[in-house]
Amino acid sequence: MQVPFLNLKAEYESLRQDIDKEIHDVLDSGYFVLGEKVKEFEKEFAEYLGAARVVTVNSGTSALYLAVRALNIGHGDEVITTANTFVATCEAIAMTGATPRLVDALPETYNMDPKRLKSAINSKTKALMPVHLYGLPADMEEIMGIASEFGIPVIEDAAQAHGAECVVYGKTMKVGTIGDLGCFSFYPSKNLGCYGEGGAVVTNSDELAAKVEMLRDHGQEKKHLHTEIGGNFRMSAFQGAVLNVKLKRLDEFNRRRIELAEVYSKGLADTPVVLPNSEKEKTHVYHLYVVQTDRRDEVREHLNEQGIGTGIHFPIPIHFCDAFRYLGYKKGDFPVSEALSRRVLSLPMYPQLKEEQVKLTSKTIAEFLS
Repeated sequence: MQVPFLNLKAEYESLRQDIDKEIHDVLDSGYFVLGEKVKEFEKEFAEYLGAARVVTVNSGTSALYLAVRALNIGHGDEVITTANTFVATCEAIAMTGATPRLVDALPETYNMDPKRLKSAINSKTKALMPVHLYGLPADMEEIMGIASEFGIPVIEDAAQAHGAECVVYGKTMKVGTIGDLGCFSFYPSKNLGCYGEGGAVVTNSDELAAKVEMLRDHGQEKKHLHTEIGGNFRMSAFQGAVLNVKLKRLDEFNRRRIELAEVYSKGLADTPVVLPNSEKEKTHVYHLYVVQTDRRDEVREHLNEQGIGTGIHFPIPIHFCDAFRYLGYKKGDFPVSEALSRRVLSLPMYPQLKEEQVKLTSKTIAEFLS
């Protein structure tokens, strides 16, 4: 039995009728950039999240970049984020001219360590950017408390956590709505993915939403009235159409991911691998099911030989990337992130995955490590 790491074709087959209708509606409309399908998605996603505004863009990276720009952050400023993240988190900061300031992750959750975050704040700090890695919310109550103490805005990188929730000051909130701005990616593999590139900025501030809307369309307040240097960050109508269909199934698909994660955890319980952390008062939506093992590369090779796909998220911490050597960090500065990069292994995880495929994957790992 083959177990592909990802199977987007199977997902499409489960949605084919509705997706095809939406796509043909766009073709019939003759309107292919932004338009009614995108407006509909912005409205529905805002309602789903419990947010005032959603502004769609053409990628998650663009969403992060525009969120930083919306706060007027640039040269000479710093934004604190985690060393254990996808490179886009730091790219978005650097593209504004600001400097990413890194802090280490917590070994239990792989997310930003709030205590290290607090100690990294200085006079140049203009925003905090926690990442909800793999679908597990960061420690937002503690992070928001730090942000409030220092009067610093928060940008959530929620690219991997559509629909995840956590309790903040006694209130259950969806990630992306807790900070001043939240950023989502709709890359096809995400819990809520389109059929191309897409992203969104979420906020409860009309002022920030208006700024993002202006920047995504060449910095124009009105047609041909360009008040700032922006760019072309608009979402295509086709992506809005696809997302309208898939948003309706997001909670169902997330529940399925949680069920599959429980099957994995049961099958791997008596093995030496470290299982994902699930915390009280947080809903993990398992964009990725990530385990740790000292024999990561051996396990991965064995699974590949058995026809089971895997991934590594992420093999190189940000401070080891050549593009970010200029930050001046050295080996040993972020020991948790460095250890994770050597040990983490992502197993197949998507709603169309069959339970027997999960059991086979778990059994194959257990037998290899026994």
